[in-house]
Amino acid sequence: MGEMIKVGMADLKVCRAPDNLTTIGLGSCIGIAIYDPVTKISGLAHIMLPDSTAIRNNSNIAKFADTGIKKLVDDMIKMGASKSRLRAKIAGGAKMFDMGGASAINVGDRNAAASRDMLKKLGIPLVAEDCGKNFGRTVELYSENGDFLIKAVGKTPYKI
Repeated sequence: MGEMIKVGMADLKVCRAPDNLTTIGLGSCIGIAIYDPVTKISGLAHIMLPDSTAIRNNSNIAKFADTGIKKLVDDMIKMGASKSRLRAKIAGGAKMFDMGGASAINVGDRNAAASRDMLKKLGIPLVAEDCGKNFGRTVELYSENGDFLIKAVGKTPYKI
């Protein structure tokens, strides 16, 4: 068993088997897991917001779905992954606080939608997702087989 590499908020990392990736505390944030089943290279991004173009101070590319996913894919290809083999899984995008009424602009839903859109633009199939609901998640991506383990308080861990 390799190292479990931690990915922080608004951060992204790539590795290859036997190493694995994890990020904690996905509320409205999305964990984007991408892997190449042949080279066993995988990447995980913890994005916080859907769109870098809507924010003036947007120098942290890992923070946004549009720029973070593209950078993750680029880093994986540099490491030797083949774009045509990449597969993605996403988790998170929870609605953590119900504010009620029209003020509840659901960042979680928007993050999930932006992530799906960017993957589609890049031609990377989204093979599984666990988004929405009202609980936070910790995720672990296993490079060996692309398993994406979802852990949530009070729930049995499950793979997607």
